[in-house]
Amino acid sequence: MADLIAQGTQIDFRWRRSLPPGETIALGRAAGPFSANWDEQISRRHAELCFREDTLYVQQLPDARNPIFVAGQTQRVFELAVGEHFVIGQTTFTLVDQPVNLTVQAPVPARQQTFSPQYLQQVQFRNARARIEVLGRLPDVISGATSDDELFVRLTNLLLSGIPTADTVALVRLVADASGVDQVEVLHWDRRQLHRGEFTPSQRLIRQAIEQGESVLHLWNREADSQFTARDDIDWAFCTPIAGDACYHWGIFVSGRTSSLPDGSSPSSEAADFRDDLKFTEVAAATLKSLQELRALQRRHAGLRHFFSPRVLETLSTEDPDIALVPRETEVCVMFCDLRGFSLESERSADDLMGLLDRVSQALGVTTHQILEQGGVVGDFQGDAVMGFWGWPIAQPDAIARAAAAALAIRTELTRAANRQDNALAGFALGIGIAAGNAVAGKIGTVDQAKVTVFGPVVNLASRLEGMTRLLRAPILLDETSADHLRQQVSEHQARVRRLAVVKPYGMQSPVSVSELLPAESAELTLTNDQVAEYEHALEAFQQGDWEEAWKRLHRVPAEDYAKDFLTVTIAQHNRRAPADWQGVIALQSK
Repeated sequence: MADLIAQGTQIDFRWRRSLPPGETIALGRAAGPFSANWDEQISRRHAELCFREDTLYVQQLPDARNPIFVAGQTQRVFELAVGEHFVIGQTTFTLVDQPVNLTVQAPVPARQQTFSPQYLQQVQFRNARARIEVLGRLPDVISGATSDDELFVRLTNLLLSGIPTADTVALVRLVADASGVDQVEVLHWDRRQLHRGEFTPSQRLIRQAIEQGESVLHLWNREADSQFTARDDIDWAFCTPIAGDACYHWGIFVSGRTSSLPDGSSPSSEAADFRDDLKFTEVAAATLKSLQELRALQRRHAGLRHFFSPRVLETLSTEDPDIALVPRETEVCVMFCDLRGFSLESERSADDLMGLLDRVSQALGVTTHQILEQGGVVGDFQGDAVMGFWGWPIAQPDAIARAAAAALAIRTELTRAANRQDNALAGFALGIGIAAGNAVAGKIGTVDQAKVTVFGPVVNLASRLEGMTRLLRAPILLDETSADHLRQQVSEHQARVRRLAVVKPYGMQSPVSVSELLPAESAELTLTNDQVAEYEHALEAFQQGDWEEAWKRLHRVPAEDYAKDFLTVTIAQHNRRAPADWQGVIALQSK
């Protein structure tokens, strides 16, 4: 694969970038990765490049204001072979194809010395001002990179700028092959001068430095090792490891010539004369490690944002996540939301499954957004259902109120969407079950796979309540604990609760008092407070066995209230007479 090297008037006005075969890319002052933003004579988008079959095809764009020179002549459309170059303004662009040959045959160095990070930290720069000036750009250079490839280019350029005698800089790492043996991989490399020869870093030197965790310096005798040094034109090389999980088994390889100082002077070949360069590289490695770890933390937080609210993330940021996420018993409020209408929409959208997926994602996104908005945790996805919970990893005394607020907001948004056929959420509805109690919450699973979720009977109860929304024809159902808490702690101007029935769920032994969560009276046009009270009087008569009275009161509730049908149907099936063994509990015949 060929590379394009850009070189401006200053040593740090440069980059080396790989050319993707067959892909058309833009070159200019503001053209993404192939930008030469240091040269004002280059237009924002100056030319288009395409490399294929060992040839670079270049075409100047119509809006480019300055010419492109090839061999001293202006050209708008031309071809470039490996080793050739073109010039725009004061910047030269050279096409190179310099392979990397990771040699294991490097001769034994005349001198070898190791330098620990602790030792290099104590070394004082002899020319501190020049070194610190370059190092001062390091955080901006690294943090401003938008990708790892851009990071490698910027870091390599900065090291070439900061180490005057360096001819070649490479960012390397050890990667295990199929047999488990570590092999050296070159992530990016660059040279100060344009050599046509191959790049031959020493695998032995790189492995030794990274495995030992210390900088290792090799010095070769130019006369004794003339064959080796003539090929690479180097007589020294060192490798500095980059510590940390975010840069696991990474290192910085630097090589050069002792006679390559810009002023023409020749420093001695003593190991002590490389301490400044080693310290400079060690500082660069430590800064890279810190910024890569920060990026890894940011990526981890970005992933957690899909599951945790900002408030929870703020708590996790101050603790070790592996400790903060350890499962523990705690009081939680669990909410199950199941998407209704999916089967019907699947049939209608059989020819547009990607479109259906997008609509389902939007519908589930309404749920997850409200869970996170109310400070909850998205615990699990089960098909077209979502489970969220409150009360972990930080205690939330208002967990039930938060769950209720999220449920009502979900209901409101989907109800509005259902009334507009042009809305992507039209045709969908949600059944929601909410239950509160003790559970185990945290990172739960096996060694191979784990997820942040909640476990315990309260989870099963919330799931059962969500399933009952179909039978009771109410969109949001509460268990007794949640209902009692909301009656006592939440104003009717925020939410209302009405008892619907006492049932024995299918497959369970204990009865469950089920209530419905309703919005405030002003937001619910079909059910007033008086009508809610009328229903609850009917329920009391129903449970006491006075089904005639219950029947009369239920008929005072508007027909649009489908939840009342659960009681009226039960009463009608028994000819308005309670069974002789009536205990006030309705046994459900299905889930």
